[in-house]
Amino acid sequence: MKDKIFLDTNILIYATVKDRYRKNISLRLIKKNPVISTQVLNELSNVMSKKLKMNSQNIIKLIDFLEKKCEIKTIGISTIKLALNICDKYNYSYYDSLIIGSAIENNCNVLYTEDMQAGQKIDDFLEIINPF
Repeated sequence: MKDKIFLDTNILIYATVKDRYRKNISLRLIKKNPVISTQVLNELSNVMSKKLKMNSQNIIKLIDFLEKKCEIKTIGISTIKLALNICDKYNYSYYDSLIIGSAIENNCNVLYTEDMQAGQKIDDFLEIINPF
């Protein structure tokens, strides 16, 4: 079975930084046509503008690029409910649980992130992998 992958915000951020090692890995993952959510785009926009001081027009260009490379999914009520259950079951923060829930709801079996417990399997389906 070919992996269907979901990317967390931090992977997308690394695609824009000078750290060549992380940037190359991130860009390779983006080329695999991953799934991301509107939450990921919101978090990315916030980090790009607040922490990395990117102007709005460049953030829009980045979103346009991601729109062509990624399958972007909207967060709905069912995702929110699933996230709340993941919070209780796995003790992740609500926002991390929302990422996990989005991945599961969109039938992704791999979640690439630097911020969660690498190697953990959620509901015997979704594997969390730190690509670095």
